[in-house]
Amino acid sequence: MPPNIHKKIYEERFQTADGRKELFSKLRNSFDGRALVTFFTSFDFATQIDDKDADMLQSVLHNTDLNKGLVLMINSPGGDPLAAERIATICRSYSGTKDYWALVPGPAKSAATMICMGASKIIMAPTAELGPVDPQVRVTIDSEFTYLPADVVTSTYDQLFKDATSGTSTTIEPYIQQLGRFDAREVAQFKSWIALSKDISIKLLAAGMMSGKSEADIEAKIKIFLEAAQTCDHGRPIYSDAAKKCDLNIEEIDLTSPDWNHIYELYVRMDMFVSSFAATAVESLDESLFYDPPRQ
Repeated sequence: MPPNIHKKIYEERFQTADGRKELFSKLRNSFDGRALVTFFTSFDFATQIDDKDADMLQSVLHNTDLNKGLVLMINSPGGDPLAAERIATICRSYSGTKDYWALVPGPAKSAATMICMGASKIIMAPTAELGPVDPQVRVTIDSEFTYLPADVVTSTYDQLFKDATSGTSTTIEPYIQQLGRFDAREVAQFKSWIALSKDISIKLLAAGMMSGKSEADIEAKIKIFLEAAQTCDHGRPIYSDAAKKCDLNIEEIDLTSPDWNHIYELYVRMDMFVSSFAATAVESLDESLFYDPPRQ
């Protein structure tokens, strides 16, 4: 029975990249010779996947031997879909095989799921989580800010507008009052963001693990990722069994395998690092870059 990794790392208190190199070495031959690179963003600090993360990842890949291909271990709550699209392009471009595998030991949500969609294969633990990619938007309700699915906002607006203009109601004042809470320009922007997330997801899959399928077929297959009504909540996990039903190329990790012990320890170490000392971290066997947490 291996030692409890959480206990071990808590006892170490302050871990460095040098303490993780051994795990990269142990996993060197676990993925058909492909180089392993980790990309983690914090769930605890106010950060998200953006262009600076793409730049940092490219810097690490530029100095990593990727002749035999790339495995990207990813753990993130998500961020900018355009940055996710760029990261997928960077990974494909630098990989010697012109594709990459996504390794998901924990949660890879929202834009991180998009990055996984750009891979030719997603290697997942049974406990690992993908998530919906529908955009979330900041809105004001009763003078307080909150986040809602963009689809909920736009569909509510469209239904109110339809009811107000249908001619079936004896009075339209209640509809006018409700519609007054919306900004039509924002609604149009939200619709554009919904279309963008859908388009990026479909095109990433069409160029990778679902090549040969039409965009219409791909959209139909991945509804659970695209439509808010499918999961009822943006944070709801999509596990490997559900992802397989979408025709995604999923390989499940055996939790009793020696490789999983090393993958899990590397995951826990990286996750604790971006929970305590960094907002974003990208590492390989020989490279380590990270950004400090944003100042409050």
